[in-house]
Amino acid sequence: MPRPTSSPYRRREPTRAWSTDGVAQVPPLDLDPRTAAFYRDVLEHLAGSAVPFLLGGSYAFEVYTDLGGRTKDLDIFLRARDVKRALSVLSRVGYDAAVHSPHWIAKVREDDQVVDLIFNSGNGLCPVDDAWFERARPAEVLGQQVRLIPVEEMIWQKAFIQERERYDGADVMHLMRVHGRTLDWERLLARFAGNWPVLLAHLILYDYVYPSERDRLPSFVLEDLLRRVAPSERHSIEERICNGTVLSRAQYLPDVEQLGFLDGRLQQIGGALSRRAVQFETERLRKELASGEH
Repeated sequence: MPRPTSSPYRRREPTRAWSTDGVAQVPPLDLDPRTAAFYRDVLEHLAGSAVPFLLGGSYAFEVYTDLGGRTKDLDIFLRARDVKRALSVLSRVGYDAAVHSPHWIAKVREDDQVVDLIFNSGNGLCPVDDAWFERARPAEVLGQQVRLIPVEEMIWQKAFIQERERYDGADVMHLMRVHGRTLDWERLLARFAGNWPVLLAHLILYDYVYPSERDRLPSFVLEDLLRRVAPSERHSIEERICNGTVLSRAQYLPDVEQLGFLDGRLQQIGGALSRRAVQFETERLRKELASGEH
């Protein structure tokens, strides 16, 4: 089979620039003028209002990996307690700004342009807290001084995104390859907590994807997690729980609705979401499927 001749990513050698004060200079962005103006205006108004926020998504990914050429959506991360204030600021200047899903995301719109305001993850496991801001990195985007979400939190969030239409495992691999030697692994392990098998799965996959780069990841992390899956440590539990919904809200829904498994997202069985939040996400999924958005 012939190898593909192109990639959705554009590799730059090396164009990521860091100023003498450690501020990442994001390369010129391939945006149409209307989109660039909208993004810049949103950033300016949030910065001017003193609402604390961080930048993530493809902008941060490009800075952290030097891999560009992807869709430049603007993902803004902020604490839940600041969402109402951010929406008020952006509504006052004429944007359609509203909560999209009560437990994790709001959206700002102007015609067909959208900016996401993210304060958790869809599965409820990755809330934006003060620690995100403590390790954020300064950057300049669209002429604005911003801060990027930490690499650890980017890995943490992306590790759980395993939908049919969107799988962020490759992003996790790229981030680990570049930053494996400098990551705060103890902090990352603490972030995953009881969901450590998800991190272990990515570490095993990393060894397969990059056999020549295995020394970039510290051995103690893999050794620690592998001890937890030793035969003597493995056992089934009585409750029929499917944690697949934590990774994909769509692909494991039949296990819950048809096979009688309990939804692993639910708080009463160790998840992070209320029953109401799970029902809301399921209904939102059905609407997306019916409209062809999914």
